[in-house]
Amino acid sequence: MPLTQTQSVAEKLLCLPLGQTAKEFLDYLTVEAGLSTNTVLAYGRDLKRFLEYCKLVPSANSGTPSPVTRDPSDERRATKMTLEQIKPAVIQGYLRSLGRSQKSESSVKRALVAIRMLLRFARLMGLVKDDQAATTEFPKVWQKLPVVCSKQQVVNLLDAPQPCERFYLRDKAMLELLYATGVRASELAGLKMSDLNLDIGYLRCVGKGARERIIPMGKAAIAAVAEYLRNLRPRLSRPSCRVPLLMQGQACPRNSGGQSSGDGRRPREDGRARGTGDDFLLLSRTGRPLSRIEIWRLVKKYAARAGMPRNLTVHTLRHCFATHLLTGGADLRSVQEMLGHVDIATTQIYTHVDQERLRRIHKKFHPRP
Repeated sequence: MPLTQTQSVAEKLLCLPLGQTAKEFLDYLTVEAGLSTNTVLAYGRDLKRFLEYCKLVPSANSGTPSPVTRDPSDERRATKMTLEQIKPAVIQGYLRSLGRSQKSESSVKRALVAIRMLLRFARLMGLVKDDQAATTEFPKVWQKLPVVCSKQQVVNLLDAPQPCERFYLRDKAMLELLYATGVRASELAGLKMSDLNLDIGYLRCVGKGARERIIPMGKAAIAAVAEYLRNLRPRLSRPSCRVPLLMQGQACPRNSGGQSSGDGRRPREDGRARGTGDDFLLLSRTGRPLSRIEIWRLVKKYAARAGMPRNLTVHTLRHCFATHLLTGGADLRSVQEMLGHVDIATTQIYTHVDQERLRRIHKKFHPRP
């Protein structure tokens, strides 16, 4: 799915001024820099919005967009725009327009990073002499504490899937893995059967930057995954075998959400699978691997059923994983390794979330407790 989206963004870029250069830049990020598909997709979307803004800039010295016009001469002028016309005033005007559209500071910062990298690439290729974005300052980004749920709230979420539902075993294993290992949604979607060792109790995960890490699994997660592999996944890997509505003749007290495929999408009318799951761990009804978007939808569905906060996402379980480990006495270095953070400063933010831990430290070390 992300690869198809990247191709779609690249095709739309070709319809914009400087779109060919932007497409070559995305190819460079994929082939030479080795960035992930999701990162390239994010840069492509940011550059698409920026070039759409540049299409409205009438001259190189003006940083304010002109009103949309249908004058053919304006269209020809926009089409002939060059990299030399992307002046600091144009970039600043675009950043101000993002601020007026209620974009967050982090989104504005990422947009500027995409523009900077594009112009740096253009300079590397000899398309421009000077990097006009080098002098543009990044917006100040406030560091926000992550949203964390209590242990009881997490237990309610893990118990949200009902045994009578068609995909109870898969969804139970999915939620248990998210909380037991702290993996990201994209990492969970990419897990394969060969990445798990249930006998020893660990999984191998490939995260950002293709960095590999080993994460232990708890007994509850091992049991949930083993039951899913034994009783449900063999049928999901063969799309022709229909999964019964109720398992073991149980009566379901709740509605499963009315989803015919268990992942928010209806099966094909001809009964064939949309894709092959092969070695992937989590499969849909049609036998294809679950995407990160489908995992996100399932977590939101069970969060609503468990009465969780509306702002809960898949990443919230990752925050809970780290915070609850630190609360239980885990050292920061071990949590960093399991989360896959390059810089330990990224992990340190979770020490500010655990207020009880801070209270204990203050009481132990302050000279006047």
